[in-house]
Amino acid sequence: MAAPLTDLEKRKQISIRGIVGVENVAELKKGFNRHLHFTLVKDRNVATPRDYYFALAHTVRDHLVGRWIRTQQFYYETDPKRVYYLSLEFYMGRTLQNTMINLGLQNACDEAIYQLGLDMEDLEEMEEDAGLGNGGLGRLAACFLDSMATLGLAAYGYGIRYEYGIFNQKIKEGWQVEEADDWLRHGNPWEKARPEYMLPVHFYGRVEESKEGARWVDTQVVLAMPYDTPIPGYMNNTVNTMRLWSARAPNDFNLKDFNVGDYIQAVLDRNLAENISRVLYPNDNFFEGKALRLKQEYFVVAATLQDIIRRFKISKKGSTGPVSFDSFPEKLTVISPNVNVQEMFTVLVEPVSPQAWAITKRTFAYTNHTVLPEALERWPVGLLETLLPRHLQIIYRINQGHLDVPLFPGDLERIRRMSLIEEDGGKRVNMAHLCIVGSHAVNGVAEIHSNIIKNDVFREFSELEPDKFQNKTNGITPRRWLLLCNPGLAELIAEAIGEEYVKDLSQLQKLNELVNDDAFIRDVSNVKQDNKVKFSQYLEKEYKVNINLSSMFDVHVKRIHEYKRQLLNCLHIITMYNRIKKNPKAPFVPRTVIIGGKAAPGYHMAKKIIKLITAVGHVVNKDPVVGSKLKVIYLENYRVSLAEKVIPATDLSEQISTAGTEASGTGNMKFMLNGALTIGTMDGANVEMAEEVGEENMFIFGMRVEDVAEMDVQGYDAVPYYNSIPELKQAVDQIQGGFFSPKQPELFKDVTNMLFNHDRFKVFADYEGYIKCQEKVSQLYQNPKEWTQMAIKNIAASGKFSSDRTITDYATEVWGVEPTDLKIPPPNEPRKALEETARVLTEK
Repeated sequence: MAAPLTDLEKRKQISIRGIVGVENVAELKKGFNRHLHFTLVKDRNVATPRDYYFALAHTVRDHLVGRWIRTQQFYYETDPKRVYYLSLEFYMGRTLQNTMINLGLQNACDEAIYQLGLDMEDLEEMEEDAGLGNGGLGRLAACFLDSMATLGLAAYGYGIRYEYGIFNQKIKEGWQVEEADDWLRHGNPWEKARPEYMLPVHFYGRVEESKEGARWVDTQVVLAMPYDTPIPGYMNNTVNTMRLWSARAPNDFNLKDFNVGDYIQAVLDRNLAENISRVLYPNDNFFEGKALRLKQEYFVVAATLQDIIRRFKISKKGSTGPVSFDSFPEKLTVISPNVNVQEMFTVLVEPVSPQAWAITKRTFAYTNHTVLPEALERWPVGLLETLLPRHLQIIYRINQGHLDVPLFPGDLERIRRMSLIEEDGGKRVNMAHLCIVGSHAVNGVAEIHSNIIKNDVFREFSELEPDKFQNKTNGITPRRWLLLCNPGLAELIAEAIGEEYVKDLSQLQKLNELVNDDAFIRDVSNVKQDNKVKFSQYLEKEYKVNINLSSMFDVHVKRIHEYKRQLLNCLHIITMYNRIKKNPKAPFVPRTVIIGGKAAPGYHMAKKIIKLITAVGHVVNKDPVVGSKLKVIYLENYRVSLAEKVIPATDLSEQISTAGTEASGTGNMKFMLNGALTIGTMDGANVEMAEEVGEENMFIFGMRVEDVAEMDVQGYDAVPYYNSIPELKQAVDQIQGGFFSPKQPELFKDVTNMLFNHDRFKVFADYEGYIKCQEKVSQLYQNPKEWTQMAIKNIAASGKFSSDRTITDYATEVWGVEPTDLKIPPPNEPRKALEETARVLTEK
């Protein structure tokens, strides 16, 4: 007799993950066997686990294809305004499970795979993360694509199909070592090559002046080959497209420059062109003015705009008569968060005219994602002159037009600051200024960040055009960051308030009615414990460390950067260690501190910080006096699929950047939605999280933006903090004296030297407040009921942070499009149904 189902297993069977119909299961098994046989040319005797994953992926993809084609037919019939989201990064993670959830196939696939004698989790683990992004920016782009499809917007993501994504991180003897992320080595079942839409992109050459005007001649051509990936909305039959460009050399590349004897070398030289899409730059908070990076930016913009114009010309309206660019801004909008927009000016500004400039401005919107000065793009004029000579001429023309407008008469210094061309330290084009001048809307990504760019970073521009500047607080998709990664909690919420919250996250507010419900509190606590058990099994397997399941899981996962202040967390670990050693019998709330993230390969200090954390962990974890009270784990190769494991298991989320440095953050939102409590500064979206849930339901500490600004004016001196706080002094002395690196006592001298002499992010100034706040955290953790009640309040308040809300705000306030809950008829319904739905939408 089978064992009775547990509560968690019962919840897994609820319809939020799709209905298990006998016909569905039979059809999926049939599709699986067909693909194993005909697509992979294998039978069950010789098939590998990866073959099984590919067979399942192709089977699920079959359910996408009809809807994908249907969606494009629907857009042709209705000719809606299209939204084009350009990004150099799309950090998509894995596709299989997300697709099953959005199509309502999860349970049916689970059952089919079970009947085939296979394990679904094993198959899901075979999928490579599409590592086409770096961190928050690339993951945000992925969440936005999910929301745009779910809201029925005719949206397209455009980027680069990097052959090698963000590097795989190995930790060897405590140091980060980078390995190539060869994510395509086994193929990618989700993409479709479209060689018929290949487009030329030009580089180098020279500008030839004639009576007819300027011509860009003698250029080197690189072909942009598109690969399309389907992006399904949640249960609405909409499947949008992400188009990624891959660089290809034309067949005659360099051949004309060689005689027959050098044919081999000529073919080998094709790599020079194809290198453009070879690898992702892993710095997204530090600008590197490298020629390859500029080539990548221009490559994606030039190919994308040609494609946009092609689609504009063949639209239903365009196919019935001549196309006028006057209607361009009414039919599409281009969002450019991190790539330049001068190509649009080139396309429309030849010849230069006020009308073309007006069309350009009305077409573009610019989202700023950082206030760190080193992250803003400033391209050397000499590099642009070599690579894109005609564009540089046009940028000069745009700048002249911009400065000719009576900005601030007589204030030459202010005009110099607002110029698109910077003269200090060599001539450079300030791309942020170009994007502001060339867009009809500019926004930051959290209230505090938008205020900083409006009142500080771009103050003079906002004074000139105040209506142009807006805020659009970031969000995350609840499909991946709740349904997919935390099914136990997702089903528990569905039981309590119904399933509609998946598409309207604000409905989570209803959970406030259950804050004092003992049964619900117990269930939420049990789900968290189940997630901790599962993640601890993963940790024990991967890191050979015993995890104390009653310990608080204290998690700090994000890119390693000084402004994110992993060093402050490290000082807290050392302080806890010292307290245990000083008084081993004193009561101590056990913690498992989990830190993870990648450092940019050339970022020396970030790599040293990783080494320090692992060195501290080595000492702490080996000390028998500490035992199970404190463990330190460095998560190797943090990525989307690992985030999906750690976030649901987290008790405490660390969001401790220096106030005024984090634009928004989205990790903070993911943890909140999954029932973790936040310890953080009043920075980025933490401020709005505190507004939603109340500061009393978060652990807020440290300087505010105005305190940091005041300290910058006075000058920050670390020494008085060091001298007046004994526990801080002890921790710093241990780092400096080689306590954590006995074989190399000088190893961390440059870290302590930075903390004393040039710490832009003021770690010591916030140390005392952080330690006291952590004591409050430990105190509350001893009362599980109160802790869980606060977690429920956080989940209930996280509705604002859905990317569906973010995209709705963009759509209605910037892009001029309306979200719809209209369902496109599925492929098994006749074409007439599609035309009828299109008619209804058009009449609306």
